[in-house]
Amino acid sequence: MFGRRRLLALAAGAAALAVLPGRRAYGAVAGGPLADLALLPEGAPDRRAFAPAEQRYAPYLKTLAPMVNDIEDVNPDTYGFMAGGWWRTPAAWYNARVQEHVYTMAWFYANARPWNPYAGDPALLAALDAALGHYLKLQHDDGSWPEYSPNEHGRAPTGFGLGYLSKTLEVLRGAGALPERQEQIRQALRKAMAWFLDLENRSVWPKPLDYANQNTSGLAGAGLALKLDPDPVLRQKLTDAIAALAREGQSPAGYFYEPRGTDMNYNFEVMLPEMAETWHATGDPVLVDMTRKFTDWLGYNLIREPDGSGYICNVAISARSQTRYYDDTRIDPDRTNLGSLFVPEVPELGAFFSAREDLAEARAAWAADPTPVAQLAKQDTSPRILAHAPFGEAMPSRKAKRKAVARLPYLKRKRFVELREDLGQQYLYVRRPGLYLGGHFGTRATSYARMGLTFLWHPEAGMVVHSLNNNNQGCWGTVLASGAFDANGNLAAEFSGFDDDVVGIRYRTPNSSVVTEVSVSRNSVRRVVTATSAATEQIPLILHPTDVVSFTDGTPVAYGANATATANGLDLRRGRSLVSIRWGAARAVNFRFGSSSYMRDGKRLLHVLRVPHEGALDVTVELA
Repeated sequence: MFGRRRLLALAAGAAALAVLPGRRAYGAVAGGPLADLALLPEGAPDRRAFAPAEQRYAPYLKTLAPMVNDIEDVNPDTYGFMAGGWWRTPAAWYNARVQEHVYTMAWFYANARPWNPYAGDPALLAALDAALGHYLKLQHDDGSWPEYSPNEHGRAPTGFGLGYLSKTLEVLRGAGALPERQEQIRQALRKAMAWFLDLENRSVWPKPLDYANQNTSGLAGAGLALKLDPDPVLRQKLTDAIAALAREGQSPAGYFYEPRGTDMNYNFEVMLPEMAETWHATGDPVLVDMTRKFTDWLGYNLIREPDGSGYICNVAISARSQTRYYDDTRIDPDRTNLGSLFVPEVPELGAFFSAREDLAEARAAWAADPTPVAQLAKQDTSPRILAHAPFGEAMPSRKAKRKAVARLPYLKRKRFVELREDLGQQYLYVRRPGLYLGGHFGTRATSYARMGLTFLWHPEAGMVVHSLNNNNQGCWGTVLASGAFDANGNLAAEFSGFDDDVVGIRYRTPNSSVVTEVSVSRNSVRRVVTATSAATEQIPLILHPTDVVSFTDGTPVAYGANATATANGLDLRRGRSLVSIRWGAARAVNFRFGSSSYMRDGKRLLHVLRVPHEGALDVTVELA
């Protein structure tokens, strides 16, 4: 069980902790080879041994020994480095973020459970001590940590480091372990807070503020650190920083800047949980107000499937990542869980979390599953999953969730136009009895975002057209013969008819190579496209396995297959709903399926319709 490192070192581990050679400031001098941590026996752990809320620990328990046994214990300069990049890239000795799994190691050492054979393990404690030594050695004199280069003074590694190190300190205190290291962590946290909470520090608080989740991570960590080691001056700085985050980190539109635009993944999966942790530590009501504004934003941009399977994201507007959907019940591990702490204060937020009864059923099914727990791959581990577990969760009941869902804007009302603007970006939402349409115009935040029309939803059929981000092959728009794509750049837009039966949108590329006029009526969207060269109309459609699709010339379209035809339209039947797409004269068109799928079962698949034309096209999507 202890092959790679010295078997005898395990027996000597406890004694070695007391006599390790002298240390550099916040760094371990090589203390000799570390003992291997025993691998779990074949078939362990037993799923049934875990309490429901602690099931998320199972894959990390399986992965702990391989992670620990990768720690560098030969080279004195990198002694304690969690080699192999178990969490972040680059997997380089200077990347402080790689060391964030010190919290994972500390938790398993300090918490006795029937399923945890590593509690109190001296080999684990020795490895943790070494990893902490390397982590603390990386801190700069000003209190910051690096990530992408040795001399970087980084907001993210320092902010998240405040969180993981304060949690590790809390665990070590509770276990009475590594008292010298505890003091070093306490001093490191003091230095980090002084650097991070200084609102004049432009490395942390640039103007304008971007990557708001990174700021919030530091506030969450500072909140816990100041509980462990109170300081009235730093506490006031924390209060001031929370106010600055609300003032500068949240758009008037409701989202959080990532960077200077929106991003569903970072907003919902990172920012909101870090806000919840900050609120847990401080009780600052500013964070509840921020959550209310963000919940309102979610109400327009998470679009619920009528069958209740979950939400499809308005992902084309996301500036950093490509999260396309959220299942209605999200099984562990789920990075959004901690955000549920706001649900009692903001009941509308409950629409987007698992109902507690449904989550209980999912956890019971996990426990009954005979499949062995799998070891995680190196880049598929996250200390966030475990670090959030001790805070608990506040999932809505099924009844409360149903009420919150019913209050979603596009379900509560059948007619509205909502236009939100910030930083030269325009976010348009049009609801009519037979459809819900999204649009994104103006100056895009990053090259990830895609512009133009972004989704089309039907009250019974659900999501029909869905535009991706960071992907020119899966967007709704016009592709010129040169390959230039209007959605892959800025689009200046004009709007009309917000109070009329027909809403008008006219938008163009910066050089007017493509001009598009859109008319949105009760149950149809018409696009009249004028281009300066031959072009192709591109429409990304989500298909279900049971959909019946055919071109108007009789050519069938099979789910998960490519097709070509010469036709003037395409019909998609889904249950009682019919989606008809017409483009005038018969043209040689093609239809291909892509790799993008939706929901846990992966059965919704993106297929892309392409209609070539000479430079002018009039196409209508009608939903009935």
